[in-house]
Amino acid sequence: MNIIKNRDELTKLRDTIKSQQSTYKNTIYVCGGAGCVSSHCDEIVKTLTKAVEDSGLSKDIRIVVTGCIGLCAYGPCLVVDPDGVFYGNLTPEKVLAIVDRHLKGGEIAKEFCYYDEDKGDYLPFMKDIGFFSEQVKIALRNCGRVDFASVEDYIANDGYQALAKVIMDMGREKTVQEILDSGLRGRGGAGFPTGIKWQAGMNQPGDQKYMICNADEGDPGAFMDRSVLEGDPHSVIEAMAIAGFVIGANKGYVYVRAEYPIAVERLGNALDQARAAGLLGTNILGTGFEFDIEIRIGAGAFVCGEETALINSIEGKRGEPRQKPPFPFQSGLWNVPTIINNVETLANVPAIILKGAAWFSSYGVGKSRGTKVFALAGDIVNAGIIEIPMGMSLRNVIYKMGGGMKDGKAFKAVQSGGPSGGCLTSDHLDVSVDYESLSAMGAIMGSGGLIAMDENTCLVDTARYFMEFVQDESCGHCVPCRNGTKRMLELLLKITSGRGEMTDLDELADLAVTVGATAMCGLGQTAPNPVLTTLKYFKDEYLAHVVDKKCPAHICKALGTYTIDPEKCRGCTACAKKCPADAITGEVKKPHVISLEKCIKCGACMEACKFDAVAYN
Repeated sequence: MNIIKNRDELTKLRDTIKSQQSTYKNTIYVCGGAGCVSSHCDEIVKTLTKAVEDSGLSKDIRIVVTGCIGLCAYGPCLVVDPDGVFYGNLTPEKVLAIVDRHLKGGEIAKEFCYYDEDKGDYLPFMKDIGFFSEQVKIALRNCGRVDFASVEDYIANDGYQALAKVIMDMGREKTVQEILDSGLRGRGGAGFPTGIKWQAGMNQPGDQKYMICNADEGDPGAFMDRSVLEGDPHSVIEAMAIAGFVIGANKGYVYVRAEYPIAVERLGNALDQARAAGLLGTNILGTGFEFDIEIRIGAGAFVCGEETALINSIEGKRGEPRQKPPFPFQSGLWNVPTIINNVETLANVPAIILKGAAWFSSYGVGKSRGTKVFALAGDIVNAGIIEIPMGMSLRNVIYKMGGGMKDGKAFKAVQSGGPSGGCLTSDHLDVSVDYESLSAMGAIMGSGGLIAMDENTCLVDTARYFMEFVQDESCGHCVPCRNGTKRMLELLLKITSGRGEMTDLDELADLAVTVGATAMCGLGQTAPNPVLTTLKYFKDEYLAHVVDKKCPAHICKALGTYTIDPEKCRGCTACAKKCPADAITGEVKKPHVISLEKCIKCGACMEACKFDAVAYN
């Protein structure tokens, strides 16, 4: 692409591309998110492209490979526009049928669409599918709708118009005021007002400043920022340039973990495209503004999501937090003023600039304005990535958008906010999803991990899992986090192994409060949340482990044994065939027995038995 010299050329290019795209009868968006890449979406694209060519439909149909469409449980998937017909769980054979019946014959191949269990029918249109129907996409506005590898496609969707507007029309003060008025808060977890952060950076003296994008997303089960980087990298680049202009920085860094190779590759390509088009570098859009971005790849340490540890890592030092103050806006990267925003926060910025603060703040509730992206995971039907207006209830998220629990099992808990979040119960399903409401319940919004758990989940074991994660990821810089989380993990292991005592529960609670109050950085301060919330809301499970020496969910293997009732056993051998340890013996049509020495307590025998003969005690 040639250098875009000014806003008029940018606008003319946008209109030209949109005009060209409007000549197609249909646009097919094929999901190219990481989940669908792992499901071999490349075969879907290859088959679709050839079938369209062979059918002579190339002039009528535009095929676009996009970032994550959202409904990962149905990948690989695609959407046919203009009607928004969603097809999932695709195979090359299904694609050929869709081309033949839908694109050539005008008949929707309904049996390849989303199946709604409650309605007992296939729902072809996205607007009718609960997962999509109530979403409001601002940060994800282009994910699933643009070609991530095409700066032209981004420009056709008003890309870089916000940057031009800020530089040429609004200026620094008005831009900061717009972000302040929008109510946008940091989506990385802390929820600090973005406008105040930018204002502090703008007002800080200094000839050299830096803008950093925090893409070190390390929460188990979370992939919101990864999805944005993979599906819409130019929105982050444009937002960083806007922020750089506002605070007076000419250099930016994206700090992204090495576990995201697809995101790194796509972001790197987008940076090259932006430089080639003159949208990064010197004299951007003929305005004299200079800004460029480099990628810094992290080794995958969870603590490097903390802003001062991230700064240390970019500087080539050990990823440990720094004592604050001074804050990064005062003395950050290489001791100069630095502003750090996470990916999702930045992805909102161009839309706010173009549509206005009032439009953005019309979504949300109280002090939580706009929308929030969540990675919906766990024992849920519609796992995937969603963006909802803040203020929606957890019940709506779990049951309408998430489709409820898999296999008809009962809902038990939801973990909000990743390893530093809290576990909420069915009593909290009507809680509003916003910063203040979740915090009041002992959970947090965090970066947006949302893990639903069914009736077979042990919440004591869940607390152990998250504490093990945090203990592993602690940098060890401060004593409360280094030793406190280790001692908490030891107590949880003691309880889940059947050696717990009542005094352990009191010590666990005291330690959790102390670590939270005295740890140096956010990782240690929030690490006790899973323990505190499970102790508060699932105390009966702790008591069952300690007093009764039982695990009600049958997860903690040391706390029970499997036996076969000879009166009920029919000798069908189903349990023996399923046992992975060959621990079950017996002749056909005669009662079987389980060897306690060989049994690994996996529960496969209980699931296999049709006569309720296997018991867990």
